[in-house]
Parts: sequence; structure tokens; C-alpha cells
Amino acid sequence: MVTVLQGLRASAFLLHRLAFVTVALAGGFALIYTALCAMGFAPWLDISLGLAGQPLENAGIWFQSSLTGLAVLLLFFLPSNRRILALENSHRSFQLGMHDVARAYHHAHAADRANAFQLSSEFDSVRERLVYLRNHPDLGALEPEVLEAAAQMSHISKELAQVYSDAALSRARDFLRQRQTEIETFNSRITAAKQVATELKHWLHEVELEESVAASQLERLRDELHEVLPELGKISMVELEAESDTVTRLPRAAE
Repeated sequence: MVTVLQGLRASAFLLHRLAFVTVALAGGFALIYTALCAMGFAPWLDISLGLAGQPLENAGIWFQSSLTGLAVLLLFFLPSNRRILALENSHRSFQLGMHDVARAYHHAHAADRANAFQLSSEFDSVRERLVYLRNHPDLGALEPEVLEAAAQMSHISKELAQVYSDAALSRARDFLRQRQTEIETFNSRITAAKQVATELKHWLHEVELEESVAASQLERLRDELHEVLPELGKISMVELEAESDTVTRLPRAAE
């Protein structure tokens, strides 16, 4: 795809140049020939033309003069067209140069982030970066001016490369991974604590329910005893011994 685009651009460039040369030559030839015809050194064009059934006299002269005037007018557009082509070529060259500078700067900045450059002074720092770029296998076809511009840009941004160095980014990533692991551990502990709290809450609910049932049964037993004991008489006291489970005092019926 890139090869096809390059071929189309080259063809358009050649066609522009061919059209430029053709118009210039045609305009110059038409002007010179018409001047020779006006001075009588060359014959005018002989063309038979008519209008409304009437032949036009000197139709060839008028036709040739009109073509010559058109060709001369086209010659005045050639300088502006040339300036436009020059601007297009310079813009294309500027884009190509900036792309190469950006590519070279990318390699220099990556090496700077890996602490490949140690010299501190501006001259030594730029020279060190320039030597690195010249020896880089992917940048051997670039012009020296492009490499020098990329080296100067890399020197200007060396503080940024130190702040965002590979070692600093690695420490930051390790710290974030550790924090993420701690958060995951904390979340797992919270989940386990929630499960324990849910189990204890359910257990407490069951114990309270059993206590409520036992209290209800005890209250019902008391009510039944209050209904039965008056028939047997007054009771002074009933004590149960926990060790022997024997009755020490028995209720007596009232006389």
C-alpha cells in the first residue's frame, strides 16, 4: 500500500512538471510565431470560418491571435503554480523531517529513561546522545541534522526522562501492585468477617428463640401449678437439692 502511494505521488510530481514545461513551451512558441507572422516573416493560419452564412475575413489571424493571447495568459499562472508546488514540496519535506526527528527522539528518550546517558554538561550530553543515535541500527539512514535535532530535544527533556525513568516506573508499579494485594487481602478479611457476623447473628437469633420457647413453657407450667396447688392446700415451701435431687420439705394440706 505504501509503495502504491509513493508511486502515485511520483507520477503526480512528474505530470505536474511535464504540464509546467508544456505550457511554458507552447506559450513561448505561440508568442514568437505570432510575432514573426505580424512582422511578415511567417504565414498566418488560414482557416475558413463563417457566421450566419457569411464567411469571416481573416479568421485564421483572429484565431491564431486568440490562441496566442490565451497561451500568454497561461504563462502568468506558471510562477504562482511554481510557488504552490514549492510550498507542497517544502511541506512534504517538513513532514518527513519531523517524522524522522520524532522517531530518533523516541529512541533517545527511551535510552535516557534507561539511564544510558551519564554526562551532565550540555555539550557532552548532546554529543553522547548524538553518538548513540548514529550507532543505532534503525537510524543509520537519517541525516546528521535530523539526529542532531533529536539529540538536542532529548537533552532538553532529560529531567522528564529522569522523573519517569524505567526504575522509577518499576518502583511505582511494584508499589501499586503491593497496595492492590493489600486491598484484596483486606477485602477478603472483610468478607470472612461478614460471614462470621452473619453466622453469629443467626446463632443468637436461634438461642433467643429457644430461650423464648423455654420461658413460654416455664410460664405455662407456672400457670398450671397455680391452678392445681389451691386444690391441694397451702404450701409453705418446696426446696430441691441440686446434689441429691431429693425433697427436703413436702407440702402439707391445710387443716
